[in-house]
Amino acid sequence: MSKPSVVPLSVLDLSPVSAGQCAADALRNTIDLAVSAEALGYSRYWLAEHHLSPGVAGSAPHVLSAVIAAATSTIRVGTAATILGNYRPVQIAENIGTLSALYPGRVDLGFGRSGVPKAPADETGPGDPRPPVASPAPTGNRVVDGLLIPAPRPLFGKKFPERFQVQADLLGRVPGDADNFENDVQDIIAFFAGEFRAAEGTEVTVHPAQGNAPDFWIHGSSAGPSARLAGKLGLPFGANYHVAPAAVMESIGEYRSHFKPSATLAKPYVAVSADVVVAETESLARTIAAGYADWVHSIRTGRGAIPYPVPEDAGRQPELEPAEAWLIQDRLDTRFVGHPAQVAEGLRTLQRATGANELLVTTITHHQSDRIRSQELLAQAWGLS
Repeated sequence: MSKPSVVPLSVLDLSPVSAGQCAADALRNTIDLAVSAEALGYSRYWLAEHHLSPGVAGSAPHVLSAVIAAATSTIRVGTAATILGNYRPVQIAENIGTLSALYPGRVDLGFGRSGVPKAPADETGPGDPRPPVASPAPTGNRVVDGLLIPAPRPLFGKKFPERFQVQADLLGRVPGDADNFENDVQDIIAFFAGEFRAAEGTEVTVHPAQGNAPDFWIHGSSAGPSARLAGKLGLPFGANYHVAPAAVMESIGEYRSHFKPSATLAKPYVAVSADVVVAETESLARTIAAGYADWVHSIRTGRGAIPYPVPEDAGRQPELEPAEAWLIQDRLDTRFVGHPAQVAEGLRTLQRATGANELLVTTITHHQSDRIRSQELLAQAWGLS
């Protein structure tokens, strides 16, 4: 076993649906992976939130967190992230409060900002929804202390893809609701602390949230409002290297520059995410990692994640056009794929360059056995107990 690493490892799971499987299969795989992660010494098991994607079953992270907490006994469970605006703040407090009351000291609530901001009338028409615009990052690939920071890629274009407009409508989203992010975060924290007051001054008691606060996190992909709010409130921050690698250094810098000590934290605390696939050999790792390009392309183009391809089928698919390949090249180049020592070294580079206090790994493969084995090999190489 390798020398133990100081920085803890945690797991992020989307509950991916593999080709030929159903959502129930993916959800059962998530539970099995969480049980394995706990036995291997991973610190947290966090769930992402995705909606209306054929290849992702993780659309109800609060419900699934409860199932995972019941199936485990020590690992922290939570969301990365709960997308504010998809719920009313009091619903989030009640849901997570229930979980935290039943599993005290084990629950994390991560806040994520996403929505349908108002677009300028001269670009897409009055009030037309479009994706949030990320803070600008330096153009062109660069290397920071050995870590590749790729050039930024556009996301979708100027107008929301039709699928996301349908999703926004079904979830009750309206243009500009992302602007409520800070108020929603503050309200949810107040519900747990018993400090919320209605507009007319009426005291409000939210059971079972009151007195059962989880650990609060804010997650972000750019040097924008999420990073600044995490710093302002003195909360830990989750930075997305696996989703938005171009902006990871700027987002962490923004968080640290705005950080104010709080009752929660005396100094900044950052968890950085990474895509990993580990196998006994580099060749085998690259074989089982096949299919990732088509899967990421389906997400980046706004079609929604496709069921994750069978590795043997990946080589039979038509090659992406140059423009299509460029759109996802940053995700391919920043995925850590290889034998245990290779991936562990890559993750140490990621930790060193970003100054992360914790790393969050996500592994997407077709076969569940490959995900579990990847998790096992990485735990051994990292020196988890």
